[in-house]
Amino acid sequence: MRRLLVANRGEIALRIFRACRSLGVETVAVVAPDDAGSLHARSADAVVEIASYLDAAEHVRAARESGADAVHPGYGFLAESADFADAVLDAGLVWVGPPPDALRAGGDKLAAKETARAAGVPVLPSGTPEEIGFPLLVKAAAGGGGRGMRVVRSAAELGDALEAARREAVAAFGDDTVFCERYLERPRHVEIQLLADGHGTVVALGERDCSVQRRHQKVLEESPSPAVDAALRTRMSEAAVAFARAIGYESAGTAEFVVADGAFFFLELNARIQVEHPVTELVTGVDLVREQLLIAEGEPVSAPARVGGHAVEVRLYAEDPRTFLPQAGRIDRLRLPDGIRVDAGVEEGDEVGTSYDPMLAKLIAHAPTRDEALDLVAAALRETEIEGVTTNLPFLRWLVAHPVFRAGAATTAFLTEHPPLSEPPPRAPAPAWRGAWRLNLPGPPPAPAPDADAAARPGGAVVEQSSVTAPMPGTVIRVLVAPGAHVAARDPLVVLEAMKMETPLVSPYDATVRAVHVAEGDRVAGGAVLVELEE
Repeated sequence: MRRLLVANRGEIALRIFRACRSLGVETVAVVAPDDAGSLHARSADAVVEIASYLDAAEHVRAARESGADAVHPGYGFLAESADFADAVLDAGLVWVGPPPDALRAGGDKLAAKETARAAGVPVLPSGTPEEIGFPLLVKAAAGGGGRGMRVVRSAAELGDALEAARREAVAAFGDDTVFCERYLERPRHVEIQLLADGHGTVVALGERDCSVQRRHQKVLEESPSPAVDAALRTRMSEAAVAFARAIGYESAGTAEFVVADGAFFFLELNARIQVEHPVTELVTGVDLVREQLLIAEGEPVSAPARVGGHAVEVRLYAEDPRTFLPQAGRIDRLRLPDGIRVDAGVEEGDEVGTSYDPMLAKLIAHAPTRDEALDLVAAALRETEIEGVTTNLPFLRWLVAHPVFRAGAATTAFLTEHPPLSEPPPRAPAPAWRGAWRLNLPGPPPAPAPDADAAARPGGAVVEQSSVTAPMPGTVIRVLVAPGAHVAARDPLVVLEAMKMETPLVSPYDATVRAVHVAEGDRVAGGAVLVELEE
């Protein structure tokens, strides 16, 4: 391998560039027309403009034009596309990833569940809504990262959820296939990191706990998991390895599970490097991207040398710290912390747009104990400064100090039960009570959409405003009302898309639609008036 093209952008492209340089491999960046000024484009040895990050033929063309002899897909976009892997291999290039057949076997999530079941790996039921009941989860078959996922708690919600999931899936992965799976309200989300070579060796490198999520996307990850003991770790690792062997897997990959009451269930295999891979690197001493490159060249997997300790990663996003709605703007000031690992995808002066994932940087700390690692992250977040674009920095500071999280009690329902920036309880529940509390609470109601249109009157009363505005820049993809229509509180009015995620904007109260100021396909700025209402 002499020159490698990274078929991706942002932080993961920069991470792969670093691994390439450690091996003396030259790097090629690709940039879409609206992304030419990005940091990854300024950081490679060569740059080629392409029409779209989702166009496989464009990546192959760029590789040929730049003289690259290998392609790394990163994560997202085409990273788990078997057709893209075939195109790269057919062009005579080295593919840094799993074989196409393994991608097809793992990427078809429904078929993958059957393979897992046949290999003795426990799985959650999937099928029609009538077969599995409610609540259920609609999931994109071709990708992950929270795109194309919707929780559905009743038949009345199903139609809209399926349509929205399909739109997000095709926008993010070029495939609108979705399926339904049983939804657990309060599990832990735990995943096993795998490395597999072309000589039949598959190794598990321990687990990561990714339970703190918003919009089914992770915001904090740690290794090891506070919810996993040695016996459970062994069982989950054996299940992950069995599935990887069953599909002939090679390269780095992650088997994702949900854990509840001592039982675990296989969700899917992410056939790529994960955003959260640094926490595994810090506790094992294994450079996972470097291993991917060596495996692609035919080398055997290096024997993992466990470093130990605890690692925590937080993701700094350009998003509102309460609503998690994506934000855009120019980064006027950026100060990232010293003393811990920082994987950034931007620099001061960069523009953050609405076309791509809003993650700006990852802050990763390693220490002998979990409490010490969290203290390091908290100190790093206090040191971090960013101006010019709204970020989730206040949320991350709140999260790592929250007593329930610090006690290791956070499940995937954490942010439903503890809304962002809310007053935390004085202390976490005792461990014995915490276990019963997780198991016995009824399922929470759907989290209400943010009410951006209520303002305080003098004296503290609340007045319902007469307009619904865009909470961030984006594209209007659905207009659901017309002038004169009567709407109830929480009825959806407009669906806005930004950074490949959809956000329905709802009526804050019972009203009549006075005017609609946008049409489907319109691009709008943050704060633009979309719909006017009258009581």
